[in-house]
Amino acid sequence: MNPPRSARQPAAPSIDPATPAAQPLTVAQGMQALFDARGWEPFAFQREVWTAIARGQSGLLHATTGTGKTYAAWLGALMAFATPRAAPAHDKPAPPLSVLWLTPMRALAADTTRALQAPLAELDVDWTVALRTGDTGSAERAAQQRRFPTALVTTPESLTLMLTRADAHESLRRVRMVVVDEWHELLGNKRGVQVQLALARLRQWQPALMVWGLSATLGNLPHAADVLLSGVPGERRVLVHGHTPRNW
Repeated sequence: MNPPRSARQPAAPSIDPATPAAQPLTVAQGMQALFDARGWEPFAFQREVWTAIARGQSGLLHATTGTGKTYAAWLGALMAFATPRAAPAHDKPAPPLSVLWLTPMRALAADTTRALQAPLAELDVDWTVALRTGDTGSAERAAQQRRFPTALVTTPESLTLMLTRADAHESLRRVRMVVVDEWHELLGNKRGVQVQLALARLRQWQPALMVWGLSATLGNLPHAADVLLSGVPGERRVLVHGHTPRNW
C-alpha cells in the first residue's frame, strides 16, 4: 500500500465555526481540522462514498491504484459509526466488532492494518484495529477470542473459520460494514464464493449490513457489483467510479 500523499488524502465535511470550543469535535470535524492543517483535499469519488455510507448504502468503488480507495471506505465508516473519546472514558473498552475488512492477500494485510490504525490516535476515537490471518500468533488469537477489536482485517478463509465458532453469532452480530478489498482477485473463484456465503450469513444477523467492494482492475462493473451485493436491494446500491486528474 502506498504511503499517504497530500493529493490522495480525503478531507471531512466542513467544520461549523459556531461549534463551541468546549464541545468535543465530531469525527468529521476532527478530520477536517487535521486535513486542513496538512493541506489535504478529497477527490469527488471519496466524498461520494462517504455520503453513500452515511445513508446506509452498499456499493462498489472502482478507482485507480493509489488514489485513496482505502480511506474512502475507512473514513466513511469512522464518520458514520465512531464517536470521539470522552476524556474521562479513556479506560472504557472499545466498541464491539463493527467493521470487517477482507483482503485476499495476506502479504498486504499488515500494511492495510497499519493504514487503518494511522488516523485513530489523532482523531482520538475509541476504536481498535487488529489483524487475523493464518499467520496470526496464538497469543493474539487468544486475546481476540476474549474480545475482538472494533475493526478486524482478515481473509476470506479466516472469516469462514470464525463463522464456524460456537460463539459466532454473539461475536459477529454487531458487524455493521464489510469491506472487500481487491474484489477482482476473488470474483468468480472459490474464495469469492466463500465471501458471498459469509456475507449472506452476516446479513441474517444484521439485515442493515453495508458491503463495499474496492477494485482497480474490473471489466464488467455491473456484473461485479451484482455478485458482491447479492441480497442488497437496488435502492441501497451505488456504483462509484473514481475518476482522478492526471499529473503530466
